[in-house]
Parts: sequence; C-alpha cells; structure tokens
Amino acid sequence: MASPAKIAREIITLEPRFAPVIDSSGLCPIGTAARNESNFRSLATSIISQQLSTKAAATIISRVETITGGITPRRVSQVSVAKLRSAGLSHSKARAISELAEVEREIKFSRLHLIEEDEEIYQRLLPLFGIGRWTVEMFLIFQLGRVDIWPTGDLGVRRGWEKVLRMRSEISPKDLEIKGERFRPYRSHLAWYCWRALEQK
Repeated sequence: MASPAKIAREIITLEPRFAPVIDSSGLCPIGTAARNESNFRSLATSIISQQLSTKAAATIISRVETITGGITPRRVSQVSVAKLRSAGLSHSKARAISELAEVEREIKFSRLHLIEEDEEIYQRLLPLFGIGRWTVEMFLIFQLGRVDIWPTGDLGVRRGWEKVLRMRSEISPKDLEIKGERFRPYRSHLAWYCWRALEQK
C-alpha cells in the first residue's frame, strides 16, 4: 500500500483544492493505525453511536460497559434487552446489540479482519438487524483500516466535499459517488480529509 504521504500527494494532484486541508490536518492515519478494540466492540459501539452526538454516544457506551461488565459477545448475551435499554438505548439498538452477540459463533467477528474482500464483509454484516451500509463503512475504515471506502451517504463527507470545492448547492450521494471514482484506490483518505475540512474555519 502507498504511504499516507504519497496518497496525500495523489489527492492534491487530482484536486489541488484539498491542499490547504491536508497541510493543516496532517496525514491521514487510516490503514496505518493498529486496532485497539475488538471487532465485536467496534460494531456494537457503532450501532450505539448511530444518529447521536459524540458526547451522548460516549455516555451511553460507558453505561453499557458498566451494565455488561464489558462489551463482549459473552457478556452482552447474558444481559436482557430490557437491561440494555436502561443504559439509554432505544429498543432497536438494544435488540441489535443483543442479536449481534448471539450470532458470534456464526459470523466469527474476531476473524473479520482476515477477509481481504470488502464486499464479502458487506455480505456478512448487512443482513444483521441494526446494521446498515454506513455502519459497515465506518467499521471498514476505522476498525479494519481499509483505504478505499467512499461513504457518500455520510452527511459530513458530503458537507466537507462541498466546502473544499466551494459549492453553492448540496451534492447528492449519487453524484459524489461519481466524483470519487477518480480517487480510487484511496477514497477512505479522501473521506477523512472531507471530515477534517468541516473542522476548519
């Protein structure tokens, strides 16, 4: 895989307007950072975080940790959906996490990072209750370090792109999908820089 510095140069070559964002935010760590949590915990906390602010998600994750004694398949499966809901989870999220723990033997979450094809991971995870394409995309990018995921359904990515390109109208996920094609095979890095663009004045 190309180094983060080379990828950054490629992005700037293809779209020079990303240069200020890259200069101020530094190199993208996707694909180089070591995993610091289990695949199961990453998926479970992604489900919890859906449509929540970072602060609210962190609070609920902490409560779930306390109730379960640790977000692992075995410990989560020993707690009822009602008990999970007492941490502040909606019924659908509590059910999703509970069912996620129940399918551990079938899915083998601990081995997902050994699967090379991204599409196979989509096929395994998307049928699970509570897991949509965005959740799988975030898992692939931040947990598995896959460098060519382009999450055009993410509002932050779209708003960041609009800001960098100084667009006067909103871009649709479909149109952004097309725009991203020329940045293969480093679109996860492109997404990361779109997110960073939103943080900058």
